[in-house]
Amino acid sequence: MNWEKLKQASLDDIIGWAKSQSWCRAMAECAQDAEWHSEGDVWTHTKMVCGQLVELDEWPSLSPHEQIVLIFTALFHDVAKPLTTQVDPETGRVSSPKHAIKGEHVARGVLRKIGCDLTTREEIARLVRFHGRPAFLLERDEPAHEVVRLSWLVNNRLLYLFALADTRGRDTDSMTRPEETLHFWKLQAEELDCFEQPFPFASDHARFTFFRQQEPNLHYVPHEDFKCQVTLMCGLPGSGKDTWLCQNRVDLPVVSLDEIRGELGVDPTDNQGEIVQVARERCREFLRAGTAFAFNATNTVKQTRKRWVDLFADYNSHIELVYVEPPFARLMQQNRNRIEPVPEKVITKLAAQCEPPTWPECHNLILSAGDTQ
Repeated sequence: MNWEKLKQASLDDIIGWAKSQSWCRAMAECAQDAEWHSEGDVWTHTKMVCGQLVELDEWPSLSPHEQIVLIFTALFHDVAKPLTTQVDPETGRVSSPKHAIKGEHVARGVLRKIGCDLTTREEIARLVRFHGRPAFLLERDEPAHEVVRLSWLVNNRLLYLFALADTRGRDTDSMTRPEETLHFWKLQAEELDCFEQPFPFASDHARFTFFRQQEPNLHYVPHEDFKCQVTLMCGLPGSGKDTWLCQNRVDLPVVSLDEIRGELGVDPTDNQGEIVQVARERCREFLRAGTAFAFNATNTVKQTRKRWVDLFADYNSHIELVYVEPPFARLMQQNRNRIEPVPEKVITKLAAQCEPPTWPECHNLILSAGDTQ
């Protein structure tokens, strides 16, 4: 079943589809810690969470889109437990460290494979990544900051509703994370006006600064003195980044890692140190001159993007991130049509590690499926 059919399917049919998938069978074989999950294996818990979703008082008022997002968040929220579960040899306790982080990548890969649209896919993947955060709110030094940060990554209302279903979808009688903590998340988000929308910062630059400060201030309004605008392109090889620039930022000069490799005769598999050095210096030339430009490279990992964003921010630039990813079959065909196509196994590996950009990283964010101007 592809995404379009799954969107129209009943919950029972979606669960039936999931049962046929290898990632689901792995969950059915994965035990959980009895103190938290006396109901048993991961798949049993997952089905119980799905059942609790439709029992929520708010469920009938949700849009079909919101309902399908929550159902697939439930399917994938513990999908990486089979990959991360470990048993303490002394106590016999079961834990699954960082299963939400790995689960985000698994969910993204499965949704990409079945043709889920880019925006919905990322909405689900991020809910999977952060699904457990509301339960730990009272352990944060700054609970308000936690709620605000998450509001720019997920919809806090959907996160809250999923957390309720996740808490109720188990047989454990006594919970050490009571629902009261989840209700506090809701109250905190409502008080800060970010329960159903992102927190309303005074400006894009105030938001950008908040996420970069070591000791952030929600109400700090930084002076805006942008020297130039930088458009940082992100996307897998063959995604159409060059095409997007030609259609949307045609007047911008471009610093391109691929072009520099061609100029210097350096293969993509060779050491890239010299390429990066040349690219940084060319970027600095534009930054010093206050000239708007685009920087074009894969930039599919957040840590890599941060190095470039830090450089551009040092020069007081307004930073725009553009992520391009068409349907995967089209991306592979576009890659095959290139003069020097990237090996498909390399693209597949990059896709598995891909971290599409989010609003906290920039002043402006564009996610493009590569089919519109």
